[in-house]
Amino acid sequence: MPDAPIPSGGAPAPAKGQGLSVPADVAKTFGPLVALIGESESMNDEERQYWINILPVMTPDQVRNLQDILENERKQLRAIDEKYAKELENVQDTEFLRTAEQERQKKRETRTAAESTHKREEEQKTEDLLRQIESGT
Repeated sequence: MPDAPIPSGGAPAPAKGQGLSVPADVAKTFGPLVALIGESESMNDEERQYWINILPVMTPDQVRNLQDILENERKQLRAIDEKYAKELENVQDTEFLRTAEQERQKKRETRTAAESTHKREEEQKTEDLLRQIESGT
Protein backbone atom coordinates (compact mmCIF):
# COMPACT_ATOMS: atom_id res chain seq x y z
CA MET A 1 0.00 0.00 0.00
CA PRO A 2 1.15 3.57 -0.58
CA ASP A 3 2.40 5.72 2.27
CA ALA A 4 -0.42 8.24 1.93
CA PRO A 5 -3.85 8.09 0.32
CA ILE A 6 -4.37 9.48 -3.12
CA PRO A 7 -7.12 12.11 -3.12
CA SER A 8 -10.19 11.07 -5.07
CA GLY A 9 -11.12 14.58 -6.17
CA GLY A 10 -13.64 15.06 -3.41
CA ALA A 11 -16.30 12.90 -5.03
CA PRO A 12 -18.03 10.85 -2.35
CA ALA A 13 -18.37 7.13 -2.80
CA PRO A 14 -21.99 6.10 -3.28
CA ALA A 15 -22.00 4.06 -0.07
CA LYS A 16 -19.06 5.53 1.77
CA GLY A 17 -17.75 3.60 4.72
CA GLN A 18 -19.61 0.45 3.72
CA GLY A 19 -17.64 -2.76 3.82
CA LEU A 20 -14.79 -1.36 5.91
CA SER A 21 -13.00 -3.82 8.14
CA VAL A 22 -12.42 -2.25 11.55
CA PRO A 23 -10.73 -4.45 14.17
CA ALA A 24 -12.43 -4.28 17.57
CA ASP A 25 -9.37 -2.83 19.30
CA VAL A 26 -9.08 -0.07 16.67
CA ALA A 27 -12.81 0.71 16.99
CA LYS A 28 -12.48 0.88 20.78
CA THR A 29 -9.33 3.03 20.78
CA PHE A 30 -10.10 5.29 17.82
CA GLY A 31 -13.92 5.16 17.64
CA PRO A 32 -14.63 8.83 16.87
CA LEU A 33 -11.74 9.01 14.40
CA VAL A 34 -12.91 5.81 12.67
CA ALA A 35 -16.34 7.45 12.32
CA LEU A 36 -14.75 10.56 10.79
CA ILE A 37 -12.78 8.40 8.38
CA GLY A 38 -15.93 6.50 7.42
CA GLU A 39 -17.84 9.74 6.78
CA SER A 40 -15.08 11.50 4.85
CA GLU A 41 -16.18 12.65 1.42
CA SER A 42 -12.62 13.15 0.21
CA MET A 43 -11.73 9.44 0.33
CA ASN A 44 -12.94 6.32 -1.37
CA ASP A 45 -13.38 3.07 0.60
CA GLU A 46 -9.88 1.85 -0.28
CA GLU A 47 -8.37 5.03 1.16
CA ARG A 48 -10.60 4.81 4.23
CA GLN A 49 -9.46 1.25 4.85
CA TYR A 50 -5.83 2.30 4.48
CA TRP A 51 -6.19 4.93 7.22
CA ILE A 52 -8.04 2.54 9.51
CA ASN A 53 -5.30 -0.05 8.99
CA ILE A 54 -2.46 2.32 9.91
CA LEU A 55 -4.14 4.00 12.90
CA PRO A 56 -2.47 1.65 15.43
CA VAL A 57 1.03 2.52 14.20
CA MET A 58 0.52 6.27 13.88
CA THR A 59 2.07 8.62 16.42
CA PRO A 60 -0.26 10.67 18.65
CA ASP A 61 0.66 13.78 16.64
CA GLN A 62 -0.21 12.04 13.38
CA VAL A 63 -3.53 10.87 14.83
CA ARG A 64 -4.31 14.41 16.01
CA ASN A 65 -3.38 15.83 12.61
CA LEU A 66 -5.59 13.31 10.80
CA GLN A 67 -8.46 14.06 13.15
CA ASP A 68 -7.98 17.82 12.69
CA ILE A 69 -7.95 17.44 8.91
CA LEU A 70 -11.12 15.33 8.89
CA GLU A 71 -12.93 17.65 11.32
CA ASN A 72 -11.91 20.64 9.22
CA GLU A 73 -13.22 18.88 6.11
CA ARG A 74 -16.53 18.22 7.89
CA LYS A 75 -16.81 21.86 9.03
CA GLN A 76 -16.02 23.22 5.58
CA LEU A 77 -18.54 20.91 3.91
CA ARG A 78 -21.17 21.87 6.49
CA ALA A 79 -20.45 25.57 5.82
CA ILE A 80 -20.78 25.01 2.08
CA ASP A 81 -24.06 23.12 2.59
CA GLU A 82 -25.40 25.95 4.77
CA LYS A 83 -24.33 28.57 2.23
CA TYR A 84 -26.06 26.78 -0.62
CA ALA A 85 -29.12 26.06 1.51
CA LYS A 86 -29.41 29.81 2.18
CA GLU A 87 -28.88 30.61 -1.49
CA LEU A 88 -31.51 28.03 -2.45
CA GLU A 89 -33.87 29.52 0.12
CA ASN A 90 -33.25 32.99 -1.35
CA VAL A 91 -33.91 31.68 -4.85
CA GLN A 92 -37.10 30.00 -3.65
CA ASP A 93 -38.15 33.19 -1.83
CA THR A 94 -37.47 35.24 -4.96
CA GLU A 95 -39.45 32.78 -7.08
CA PHE A 96 -42.30 32.86 -4.55
CA LEU A 97 -42.33 36.67 -4.61
CA ARG A 98 -42.27 36.71 -8.40
CA THR A 99 -45.16 34.24 -8.55
CA ALA A 100 -47.14 36.19 -5.93
CA GLU A 101 -46.58 39.44 -7.87
CA GLN A 102 -47.73 37.78 -11.10
CA GLU A 103 -50.87 36.53 -9.34
CA ARG A 104 -51.55 39.99 -7.90
CA GLN A 105 -51.09 41.52 -11.35
CA LYS A 106 -53.56 39.03 -12.86
CA LYS A 107 -56.07 39.79 -10.12
CA ARG A 108 -55.64 43.53 -10.73
CA GLU A 109 -56.17 43.06 -14.46
CA THR A 110 -59.25 40.89 -13.83
CA ARG A 111 -60.67 43.41 -11.38
CA THR A 112 -59.93 46.31 -13.75
CA ALA A 113 -61.63 44.46 -16.61
CA ALA A 114 -64.65 43.68 -14.43
CA GLU A 115 -64.86 47.30 -13.28
CA SER A 116 -64.60 48.49 -16.87
CA THR A 117 -67.35 46.10 -17.97
CA HIS A 118 -69.52 47.18 -15.04
CA LYS A 119 -68.92 50.86 -15.89
CA ARG A 120 -69.90 50.29 -19.55
CA GLU A 121 -73.04 48.46 -18.42
CA GLU A 122 -73.92 51.31 -16.04
CA GLU A 123 -73.34 53.86 -18.78
CA GLN A 124 -75.52 51.84 -21.16
CA LYS A 125 -78.28 51.61 -18.53
CA THR A 126 -78.02 55.35 -17.92
CA GLU A 127 -78.29 56.07 -21.66
CA ASP A 128 -81.26 53.68 -21.98
CA LEU A 129 -82.97 55.34 -19.02
CA LEU A 130 -82.36 58.82 -20.50
CA ARG A 131 -83.78 57.70 -23.87
CA GLN A 132 -86.87 56.36 -22.12
CA ILE A 133 -87.31 59.63 -20.27
CA GLU A 134 -86.78 61.68 -23.45
CA SER A 135 -89.17 59.56 -25.45
CA GLY A 136 -91.77 59.90 -22.70
CA THR A 137 -92.44 56.27 -22.15
